[in-house]
Amino acid sequence: MSDSDPASQGDWRERLTPEQFRVTRQKGTEPPFSGAFNDFKGDGVFHCVCCGAALFDSRQKFDSGSGWPSYWAPVAEAAVATESDNSLGMRRTEVLCPHCDAHLGHVFPDGPPPTGLRYCINSAALTFSGREGAG
Repeated sequence: MSDSDPASQGDWRERLTPEQFRVTRQKGTEPPFSGAFNDFKGDGVFHCVCCGAALFDSRQKFDSGSGWPSYWAPVAEAAVATESDNSLGMRRTEVLCPHCDAHLGHVFPDGPPPTGLRYCINSAALTFSGREGAG
C-alpha cells in the first residue's frame, strides 16, 4: 500500500488506532514518557505495528532517559531503513519500516557501545511478542 493512495490511507485508518496512524503514517511523535514501551522490561522482539515485521530485540533496548524506547541496534541491519529528515528545522535521520514504510522514529549518534547509536522509537509504532521460554 502506498500512503499517497487515498484508498490505502483509509485501509491504514481502519487497521490502526488514531495514535498509531498519526505516528506511523503521518510521521508523528508521541509525547515523551507517554508510550507503553518506554519503561517496558519484557524479553522478546518488538515488531512494526503496521505490518508485523521484526524490528528490535529487547536485548538491544536500553534506558536512554529520552522518554522513548531506545535501542542500540535493530534485530538485523536490513530490519529498518533510514532517510534524511530535515523537518522542524533540524537535521535528523528518520527510521522507517522497510516493508511498509511506517515512520518509527529517529536514530542519533549518541548511544552506548557497541554501535554508539540510539534508535529512538515511538511505542505507538511497535507491538511486542515475548520470547519463547521467557517468563
